[in-house]
Amino acid sequence: MNFYSTFDPETPAVVLAEGAFGTPSGKTAHGIVMHGELFDARVVVDSTRAGTTADAVLGREGVPDVPVVDSIRSALDYAPDAEALVIGVAPAGGELPESWVADIKYAMREGCDVISGLHMFLSDHEEWSEFASECGVELFDVRKPPAEADLRVADGRSKDISADVVVTMGTDCAVGKRTTTFELYRAAHSAGLDAGWVATGQTGIMVGAQRGVVIDRVPADFTAGVVEDLVCSVAEAHEIVFVEGQAALTHPAYAGVTISILHGANPDAVVLADDPDRTGRTHFDRFSVTGVEQERRAIEAVSDATVTALSTWGDPDTESDKYDLPAANTYHEGGTEQLLKAVRSVL
Repeated sequence: MNFYSTFDPETPAVVLAEGAFGTPSGKTAHGIVMHGELFDARVVVDSTRAGTTADAVLGREGVPDVPVVDSIRSALDYAPDAEALVIGVAPAGGELPESWVADIKYAMREGCDVISGLHMFLSDHEEWSEFASECGVELFDVRKPPAEADLRVADGRSKDISADVVVTMGTDCAVGKRTTTFELYRAAHSAGLDAGWVATGQTGIMVGAQRGVVIDRVPADFTAGVVEDLVCSVAEAHEIVFVEGQAALTHPAYAGVTISILHGANPDAVVLADDPDRTGRTHFDRFSVTGVEQERRAIEAVSDATVTALSTWGDPDTESDKYDLPAANTYHEGGTEQLLKAVRSVL
């Protein structure tokens, strides 16, 4: 998926995060507000946080003071030039809550395209498609997989590209792979490098990766081939490509997706993201996190890549000494630059 063929960078947008802003369920909305290059988040909708601002809710340095309001009507009063409504949260069950319908349709009447990360595809429902046509707007379902005609099995063509490829992998889900990928990409740009990046989840696509796919919606035989196509496409225009990983090779539930990204991207280097305080896997109480060393061995056993650095939630000095790897926290001053330096040392 390439939104740059449809939207200009910094398209003014309203971000819908009802009931989730500032919680783990609102991570897509958080990503758009903090890192959005494609959509410029002018206002966030969450009635439970109305009257606050994004920087106050998220409590991190560098977050813009985007206002949080109680409804899309209020949002469009505040940002009447908004051209897009971005649904930045996927409710439990993945369906569209009935309470959101009127608000979304109001935004469409006001000329907003809808970018949806819901598991249900609005564009597949005749009611929504017809209403979008009446309003002269478009529906974009980010989770839709590529068309069947565009699917293929990986054939190794990513080995032939001249660009350097860096994949961010992790010891578990939700340990900062997308954030690390984006921060590395941004740091590379600041260092004067010709960099691009590939997203493999909905947040990265909405943030503004040059290419992306929600990889867990692609049929298993074709996941590596889809990643290979995306990486090769971005490599045509850039000298270094950062690729967002998913889950972990040692994760019993999701390793299939993880290894497909690794094989499809064929990276020259890997940055491993880890939360040293986590012992159990997110949402899987019966599974334990096996840790940095085992994940590192697995990555280097099934690929030609070298794990070059550790993106850690913990103390970088402690983690670096423990694993004999350059380690840094992307939220610490200079942290991402340290990771990039480690990556460049092996490219």
